[in-house]
Amino acid sequence: MIDQDDPNNPSKRMLGLSDIKTPVNELHVGMFVTALDRDWLETPFLTQGFYIESPDDIKKIAEYCKYVWVLGRPKPLHTGKVDFESGVLIGRKPTKYEVVHSSIEEHKFVDGFIQKASEFTKGMLDNLRAGGVLDTQTARGVVSDVVASVVRSPDALMWMTRMRDEDAYTAEHSLNVCILATVFGRKLGLRKPQLINLGLCGFLHDVGKTKIPEAVLNKPGKLTDKEMKMMQAHATHGRNILMEKRDMYEGAIEVAYSHHERPDGKGYPRGLSSVDTSLFTKIISIVDAYDAMTADRVYQKARPSSQALNIIYEVRGQQFDENLALAFIQTIGLYPPGSVVELVNGCVGLVLETNLNYRHLPLVLIMRDENKKECNHRLVDLALTVTGELSRQYFIRYMLRDGSCGISLKACFEAGILNHLGDA
Repeated sequence: MIDQDDPNNPSKRMLGLSDIKTPVNELHVGMFVTALDRDWLETPFLTQGFYIESPDDIKKIAEYCKYVWVLGRPKPLHTGKVDFESGVLIGRKPTKYEVVHSSIEEHKFVDGFIQKASEFTKGMLDNLRAGGVLDTQTARGVVSDVVASVVRSPDALMWMTRMRDEDAYTAEHSLNVCILATVFGRKLGLRKPQLINLGLCGFLHDVGKTKIPEAVLNKPGKLTDKEMKMMQAHATHGRNILMEKRDMYEGAIEVAYSHHERPDGKGYPRGLSSVDTSLFTKIISIVDAYDAMTADRVYQKARPSSQALNIIYEVRGQQFDENLALAFIQTIGLYPPGSVVELVNGCVGLVLETNLNYRHLPLVLIMRDENKKECNHRLVDLALTVTGELSRQYFIRYMLRDGSCGISLKACFEAGILNHLGDA
């Protein structure tokens, strides 16, 4: 074995400040090996530095080394076992968060932030598309602001994720997945530093799409086999982009590379099974699919939230981790904040806040009367139907598409309707 501190060691030049000496028995899929405890030429590894893509890679390393150096922390991420009843991770004490602000109060904080975050996200992706370098520090700052808001009040930014612009899908999707993953992580009881790392994974999971030709990325029709391979390559492109940043959180590299893997081994790019992917990868896989299904795309119309959740339920255990899928469905609920709903009495409004005790009875802003005519806006807590203070005619009949009856989330946001409510 070669002394790793020997300057003549050919693998020494791979080391950086974030490289950690790791026993082979602590390696896991998703780590990047930067140096060995012996000369690279004494091993079958063709490149001096490589990504662990499968358990077979670990077995091969074990044949030649007792320990190696890896980029980032050596311990694997949580396996992701969840108690469906409580919606929290098994095997650790969950962090409990109190709602500090109502969604109306929190909108005062996110009003200006969300616009700046959207502009940065679009600029970040445009810069990468043009061959620029990722601004990791600012990206983490955006994610930290998201986490701070979600910790105070998870419903306010949930409302924002339902505002859609088909022409800015990739940028919106990146920010939405960050928000939804953070909300989900909050529900799972993750600590704040973990929420920031999870949010960063969601924010950067699709950066590889900046390397996909626009004609393929935005093609309205079915992709050819060649185009499909080009599209699927975004996972590898994303891994490569993030690996170029020495200060990048290791989990984000793994998620970018593995968020299209499936428990049944039929995913891409490596066909890994559930045991070979991290908790954060499993979470982002679900959130990514949900946000994509509920957005208007060039090749398909947005599905209602209820339909998207039903699809996730049907393919749980095959495409998504079963317990995490069930916990995510519970987190989103029947009527997510920002949903346009029609009541039994015919009135139409926006869901502002969910009710944890009565998921089918949220706080609703009534904006149209029983004849679908514009009316004075008023807040109605549907939970009052339980006590009899409100007629059961205020039960929700069904959820409508955004823009129904002239109620557009984007228009409501731009008009500052919630801010006016908060001042009332």
